[in-house]
Amino acid sequence: MKRFVYSVLASFLLIMSAPAMANASSADDLINIGKKYMGTKYVWGGTTPRGFDCSGYTQYVFREAGVSIPRTTWTQYTTGKAVSKSQLKTGDLVFFNTAGGPSHVGIYIQGGKFIHASTSQGVTITPLNDPYYWGKRYLGARRVKDFAPKQPVIEYASRAQVAEILANDLNLNVTTTSGEQAPSFPDVPTSHPQHKAITAVAAAGIFSGASDGTFNPNQNLTRGQLAKVLVEAYGLQGKSDLYFNDVPTTNWAHRYVNTLAANNVTLGYGNGKFGVNDNIKLKDFKTFVERAKASATNVQ
Repeated sequence: MKRFVYSVLASFLLIMSAPAMANASSADDLINIGKKYMGTKYVWGGTTPRGFDCSGYTQYVFREAGVSIPRTTWTQYTTGKAVSKSQLKTGDLVFFNTAGGPSHVGIYIQGGKFIHASTSQGVTITPLNDPYYWGKRYLGARRVKDFAPKQPVIEYASRAQVAEILANDLNLNVTTTSGEQAPSFPDVPTSHPQHKAITAVAAAGIFSGASDGTFNPNQNLTRGQLAKVLVEAYGLQGKSDLYFNDVPTTNWAHRYVNTLAANNVTLGYGNGKFGVNDNIKLKDFKTFVERAKASATNVQ
């Protein structure tokens, strides 16, 4: 009976010490997992957040990231594929000769650093080429997983963001745009952070709501819609010989896109297209605004 109880208890402790599995989609995710345990003390033979040795730490971090690697430094040194020092990428295992052969391991971080369980500092981040100790003991590296490059986060411009930027840039407010009753939208209450800006640009005739009376503040603005907004906001005029394949003369946005081209606000994508139905990126919108302002100033 005692043997059964001890067996159950041991199994329970093993389950409790195992990391929660999470598939790291990028090497940066792996490093973020590793950083959760910064400052954890070094314990020889340690394999849990109560205390790690070097290979126990790397195994634990990789396991939490959904990648299985062997337990010891020696066996980790034989897994994956060898990587030259000049080709190191974030997430590679880096090895050091501190006691004959591969006897210490950590995880490489872009920029010449690695995160590891140090005997003196516990889990810490150290320069790979540390001249006092680690640099001269560097042994090699292994790549146990080819992480996909982290995809950049693209921020698109919402109608509310565009309204706020234009209201600020043009110094618009309800009193300066219209003497009539300011327009209101049921989905833009007075508590909305961009309420004043949205009301001001709508009163100025730069923006209009949907057919149902809503403004849709969180909806992304397309490049075609942006063309109309900029032409009307800055009073741009002119015609251009530049032709975009996706904006024929029958397209509702043709006049506005053509006017932007005439004022050197846009040249399109460079493949003959403007991307009239594509959502406008926030950074591109800000660039267009600066160009539109410059063109409006030159005309004046």
